[in-house]
Amino acid sequence: MRPATVKPSTRPPPELPAEAAGLLARCRFPPDEHLVCAVSGGPDSLALLILARATGRAGTAIPVDHGLRPGSADEAEVVATAARRLGAAFESCGVLVEKGPNLEARARAARYAALPPAVLTGHTADDQAETVLINLLRGSGLDGLAGMRPVGEHAPGQVPGQVTAPRRPLLALRRHETRALCRSMGFDPVRDPSNDDERYLRNRVRHELVPLLAALSDRDPVPILCRQADLLADEGQLLDELASALDPTDAAALASAPAALARRAVRSWLRAGSEGHPPSAAEVDRVLAVARREAAACQVSRGRRVARTAGRLRLVST
Repeated sequence: MRPATVKPSTRPPPELPAEAAGLLARCRFPPDEHLVCAVSGGPDSLALLILARATGRAGTAIPVDHGLRPGSADEAEVVATAARRLGAAFESCGVLVEKGPNLEARARAARYAALPPAVLTGHTADDQAETVLINLLRGSGLDGLAGMRPVGEHAPGQVPGQVTAPRRPLLALRRHETRALCRSMGFDPVRDPSNDDERYLRNRVRHELVPLLAALSDRDPVPILCRQADLLADEGQLLDELASALDPTDAAALASAPAALARRAVRSWLRAGSEGHPPSAAEVDRVLAVARREAAACQVSRGRRVARTAGRLRLVST
C-alpha cells in the first residue's frame, strides 16, 4: 500500500561535518526539487537522507515494513525521528510478504512495488561490487556484469526511453563512509540481523567472497569491480545504440547481423513486450534460430510465441 504524504518541515538543511563535506560532491543526485528516499534506518539509507537534505532540497523518507521479523515496525520510528531532525517529510509504508522460497527476491519486489518509481536508494560501491559478483555466479552476460546504474541512466538492455528505477546517487561512496557519516551526525542506525544470515547469497558474497578476493589479490577488489561495471555499461550502451538500427522482426537482417547486435536487438524486442523483464539467453537463442530458419517457431517467456511468416518474426500471446 502507498502511504499518505506528510508535509515536510521548514527546517534548514543539515550542515555536514568538515570530514564528510566531500561526500556530497561524489554523489549523483537528480535535479528534482523534492528527493524521495527509501530509508530502512540502516547506515546507508540514513546517509542517503542526510546527504539528500544537505543538497538544500526538500526530502521525504519512506521506510517499508515487510513484517518479517519481530520489532521491524519499531524501525519506522527510527526513520521518523531522523526525518524530523533533518527537516524531511516521513511516510510509513507496509507490505505483506509471506514466508517461503525466494523470500529475499519477493521482499525486494514488494518493496519496490510500494515505493514511488523514481525513489532514491542508498546503494553504495560495496553493494555494486557484490551485485557484479552475484551476477557473475549466476551466469549473467554483459548486462548483469554492468551492475546497477546510478541516477536515471540508460542501463544495458533497457528499453530506450525507459527511466531506470530506483535511482542510486551513492554508488561512488563506500559503506564505511556512510557509517562514519551517521556517527559524525550523531545517528544510531538500525542493525538488520538478516544481513548476517548465511542463507542469503549476498551475505556470503559480502562476508566471505569479497574478503577472500582481497586476500588473494592483496588489494581492495571493490573499486576494481565497480570500474569494470562502468566500462561494461558503456560498452553495453554502445551496443544497444547500434542494435537499435536493426529491425528485430526482419528475419534475414537478424540472421546476417553480427551476433552481438542480433542478440541485443532480440533482447530489447522481447523485453519491451514483457513489462521490462529481461529474457533469458536461451530464449534469445531460440528466437535467433527461428530467424535463421533452423526452427519455424519457438516459445518464449510470459506465455508468448515467436513465429516466422514471409520472412518476418511475429510475437504473439498463446
